[in-house]
Amino acid sequence: MKRRFSLACASIAAAAVMAGSVSAEDAGHVSIERQSWPFAGFTGQFDKAQLQRGFQVYKEVCSACHGLKRLAFRNLVQPGGPEFPEDSVKELAATWPNQITDGPNDEGKMFERPPLLSDPIRGPYHNDQEARAAQNGALPPDLSLMAKARDVHRESSWWAHPFLMLGDIAKGYSEGGADYLHALLTGYSEPPADFKLTEGQYYNTAFPGHQISMPPPLSEGSVTYQDGTPATVENYSKDVAAFLSWAADPNLDQRKRMGWQVMLFLIVTTLLLYLGKKRIWANIKH
Repeated sequence: MKRRFSLACASIAAAAVMAGSVSAEDAGHVSIERQSWPFAGFTGQFDKAQLQRGFQVYKEVCSACHGLKRLAFRNLVQPGGPEFPEDSVKELAATWPNQITDGPNDEGKMFERPPLLSDPIRGPYHNDQEARAAQNGALPPDLSLMAKARDVHRESSWWAHPFLMLGDIAKGYSEGGADYLHALLTGYSEPPADFKLTEGQYYNTAFPGHQISMPPPLSEGSVTYQDGTPATVENYSKDVAAFLSWAADPNLDQRKRMGWQVMLFLIVTTLLLYLGKKRIWANIKH
């Protein structure tokens, strides 16, 4: 029985080592650096100015292929986000190039109309088939939840992962998606001499397999910030990654404030209960 158990443990350990080796080889030992985000940690909050710049990058660059179907125009007005003036967002929605399919009308036909504040921020394609046909078979994903759908992957021994997870929990680290998006947008480069790049693909150090269908979307000076922030790829990538992090979790600021209020309430309640218990039982022998 002990022999069988030892063999089983050895097999599991060997499989874990082999899986780690394959993962490291496939990922090419990619190391994604953690960035400094204003919304990081237990107390971090979104920076309104950064979210406004990030939306500008999305509008002028990303919206050509990607939508935000789980985000409505009204969210751009609400507290905790970019907080654009409502009149400006109404004008933006009315001039948004990707209109809303509505209907049927009195004649039983569907029609296109400009978006309202309550409508989602649509991309240029009506369905996946249309998107693939326009992008040579590649499907531009919706970006609404992209910051939650992606994360960083750290290469380490299998036994170290629980400790790394506990460290992330202690620090309140949940910005893996933003770190990955920043690394992806800044990770375009020429492939190594021994790397075989498929025709129509682009080399990216952060993308799994290092081959991506999306051409480099950002270039120096491609977006002119209205607040005078330097027009660099580094700033573009951080701003749009922050905006997509907010798009995936628009209530983050509110949740953190509520969490601290609850913690303060529990601490005060615990203290009052302790003092009440001491007073009630002070003169009773037990």
